[in-house]
Amino acid sequence: VQLQASGGGLVQTGGSLRLSCAASGFSLDYYTITWFRQAPGKEREGVSCIRRSDGYTYYANSVKGRFTISRDNARYTVSLHMNNLGPEDTAVYYCAAGVVRPIQSSWARPDVYDYWGQGTQVTVSS
Repeated sequence: VQLQASGGGLVQTGGSLRLSCAASGFSLDYYTITWFRQAPGKEREGVSCIRRSDGYTYYANSVKGRFTISRDNARYTVSLHMNNLGPEDTAVYYCAAGVVRPIQSSWARPDVYDYWGQGTQVTVSS
């Protein structure tokens, strides 16, 4: 399984970006997909998750109401729509896939995921 994250860039405070996580040649429906991010000098943190089978979603408190995760109709990509961005959102964003069906206490743990994309840089200027 190879994942590719894309859509990062430079945006001003208050702006929006849409990140995409794509898999090579197969559907992501079978997998739980989670976006993580890592800022310089900080640990990797879970941002948002869309669970396999039922599509249940999780969000970090810091992004609730601003970010939305979704699967596209063709099921080949998972998007993260990010609105009202601030400098605190600056980080490298990674998508990860796993066959787990995580719960609230586990969705943001990097060790439950089997596959990772290469990351895409998001920079928010103040």
